[in-house]
Amino acid sequence: MQLNIINKTFNLPDGRTVSIETGKLAKQADGSVVVKMGNTMLLATVVSKKEAKEDVDFLPLSVDYQEKFASSGKIPGGFLKREGRLSDYEILISRLVDRAVRPMFPDDYHADTQIALSLISGDEDALPDALAALAASSALAVSDIPFNGPISEVRVGRVNGEFIVNPTKEQKEEADLDIIVAATIENILMVEGEMKQVSEDDMLEAIKVAHEAIKVQCQVQLELQEEAGKTEKREYSHEVHDEELKSRMHAELYDKVYAVAQQQIADKTIRSESFSKIKEEFVESFDEEEEVNALLIGAYFKGIQKEACRNLVLNERKRLDGREMNEIRPIWSEVNYLPSTHGSAVFTRGETQSLSTVTLGTKLDEQLIDGAMYSGSNKFMLHYNFPGFSTGEVKPNRGPARREVGHGNLAWRALKEVLPAESPYTIRIVSDILESNGSSSMATVCAGSLAMMDAGIKIERPVSGIAMGMISDAETGKFAILSDILGDEDHLGDMDFKVTGTEKGITATQMDIKVDGLSYDVLKEALEQAREGRLHILNEMKKTIEEPAADLKPSAPRSEIVKIDKDMIGAVIGPGGKVVQEIQKETGATVVIEEDDKNGIVSIFAVNKDAMDEALKRVKAIVAIPEVGEVYDGKVKSIMPFGAFVEFMPGKDGLLHISEIKWERVEKMEGIMEVGEQVKVKLVEVDKKTGKFRLSRKVLLPKPEKKEEKAS
Repeated sequence: MQLNIINKTFNLPDGRTVSIETGKLAKQADGSVVVKMGNTMLLATVVSKKEAKEDVDFLPLSVDYQEKFASSGKIPGGFLKREGRLSDYEILISRLVDRAVRPMFPDDYHADTQIALSLISGDEDALPDALAALAASSALAVSDIPFNGPISEVRVGRVNGEFIVNPTKEQKEEADLDIIVAATIENILMVEGEMKQVSEDDMLEAIKVAHEAIKVQCQVQLELQEEAGKTEKREYSHEVHDEELKSRMHAELYDKVYAVAQQQIADKTIRSESFSKIKEEFVESFDEEEEVNALLIGAYFKGIQKEACRNLVLNERKRLDGREMNEIRPIWSEVNYLPSTHGSAVFTRGETQSLSTVTLGTKLDEQLIDGAMYSGSNKFMLHYNFPGFSTGEVKPNRGPARREVGHGNLAWRALKEVLPAESPYTIRIVSDILESNGSSSMATVCAGSLAMMDAGIKIERPVSGIAMGMISDAETGKFAILSDILGDEDHLGDMDFKVTGTEKGITATQMDIKVDGLSYDVLKEALEQAREGRLHILNEMKKTIEEPAADLKPSAPRSEIVKIDKDMIGAVIGPGGKVVQEIQKETGATVVIEEDDKNGIVSIFAVNKDAMDEALKRVKAIVAIPEVGEVYDGKVKSIMPFGAFVEFMPGKDGLLHISEIKWERVEKMEGIMEVGEQVKVKLVEVDKKTGKFRLSRKVLLPKPEKKEEKAS
């Protein structure tokens, strides 16, 4: 069988080679490629139906990224021992690709389309998530599916002040800036990532570095498409239009819609009803004999509404709810709202509200991660819930959707940067969105920050977040940057982006850009307006709580970490775990013992302060170094003819010689002491050769006065 294999390569800025191969695997798909970098290999396939389903006015696109465990020589955990539903990590990578490729399909293309991305060989020095969109776009390039690409994504990290494209895992962990950027040759499409409180200028510089690398990757895809003979794409006709109806609706309804927009109605429900009434009256104006196409009327009305609202902003500098371009909606917040939780906060901005809770757990509560590329544990979790009632809708609870996973991850990235460097707790934040009209993920960041401070977690600085939008007109050059966007403004804008950060700098960002030719100057202006809005929100939050609570809540568990020498780990554990089990049984605390490269680490968790103090005392006593001259409360372990052996520290026995029991001469041990008797002793000597301990009791007793001799 003759294979028509095409292979294209390019180099990253540091010289590493990436290859794109087609014609060898999965040839029955509409398009398939294998992207390779180092030992990492991704198989990307794309299939799209020839015809669209009836009455579908959107692109039914699904993107699924999955890591095969065999790619890294692993067998999946769990009972089934096979890959199952996508993990949160795989969902996040799927979303990154989806957000980059979806805007590039023609607006009128509505056929079911599926992009499947599989990690078939893994290499920690070549992280696959930064290659996924390149693979997806390449598969589309070698297919006949209509696509206005190519596009690509790269990760940019900054290590020691140097920007690195597609850094290794080790470099990524050292970076103070870690973003993934998607773009075409001409334009930036998407940015997502996290930063250690960096400036807006630093982030812009990283985006520029990413775009230069992406231009090379897009050019290679164009060459691949040419060699594969796929420059001509399939013909399709997925939409039926009624131009007469469209013109009639615009003529009759545009001014009415514009007039409602001009009213600047702040209430989302009233505003929506006012717009809907115009459409309903139009439908009612039809004669009974006339055919009414509800789908077309709905689509055309959305277009009219979008045009009118955009023009209101661009021409009159007015927003739908009456605010100025940079004005933030009213904010109120409250902490300690839920008395039984370890920390809680309500954050409300306009018609968006988050009720967030913080729960503190032990080492045993850490999330176990079993992935193809990464296995380990996670001690900071953030879960975001978006129930139907938050938008006045009926929606069954079927667990978190991809959107909820993505929004929760953005808030998680934003807050993890300010956690204390060494926290003994497993921390779980849950954000329940109770109302939503514009960026509930940013409300989650604010509420989560407040709840952690309420819980007494010593975060470095409070974090706030803001959602921004932009509306522009390429013909006139007009543009407007909108702070704290509404849900309606999110849909009608050309760019929406979210920025989180402290007073010091940015901690996370997520951008989706839907307009061609956005200049870096405009983006810089938008980021500066976002910074001002973010700081305003921080000041409002400080009115509720300025710094973390001095102590934990009464209901919160107590936790301490004790670092010990590695050679003392066995003493704390004891034979067969006897010592540590005894500490847990007698104090009620939980003791977890681990080790790192340098030390043994003893994590102690207790339900109250008394239990913590007792357990901490016991552990410190075990690892303490006996000091000559110190006085100890001992316990008689055994009695010998020449004295008694006393345990004066956990696991440490010393000899209390018969001559050291009391000042008076003791002839024999019978009746002097009993096994188990508590006795206060002083460590008087440590034998340098044998390390044995010599104790004395009599030195702690008053020395009897000598009797005067009788006069002769």
